[in-house]
Amino acid sequence: MRVLGVDPGLTRCGIGVVDGSAGRPLRMVAVGVVRTPADSDLGRRLVLIEQGVEEWLEEHRPDCVAVERVFSQHNVRTVMGTAQASAVALLCAARRGLPVALHTPSEVKAAVTGSGRAEKAQVGAMVTRLLRLAAPPKPADAADALALAICHIWRAPATSRLERAVAAHLSAKGRTR
Repeated sequence: MRVLGVDPGLTRCGIGVVDGSAGRPLRMVAVGVVRTPADSDLGRRLVLIEQGVEEWLEEHRPDCVAVERVFSQHNVRTVMGTAQASAVALLCAARRGLPVALHTPSEVKAAVTGSGRAEKAQVGAMVTRLLRLAAPPKPADAADALALAICHIWRAPATSRLERAVAAHLSAKGRTR
């Protein structure tokens, strides 16, 4: 499975592509950051993010996209920018018919480090180790994007089994009425 991980942000949108499957070694395909000028207007910044995500989708042809789920933070302005960048990534994936998975920061940290409260440095160190890299990807947004992709690769089989079980249960329940 090839997963494009997106760590959304208006100034720096981390993007990483990982190949792998649960129980098998993972391989980093590419990692980077889509940057937008802080002094540009919002519409222009979102267009730049859209163009960057589209380039990554076109070049790397992922099977699915994993995006960090936006959650309430103390700074509403930061949350809004993150949500807007996240929506752009979701739109780009939907336009191509790609499945999208949303993972919370704590889910990603727990999957990669074993602790949902891990610090950014710990996430970067584990991403480096899991992908057998010479050094942690910089900036942290790039490492976070790879962590999202890793999290999805490891969680997708269990999530898929759960979704099938729920669908089967609902289907059986509907037949007995």
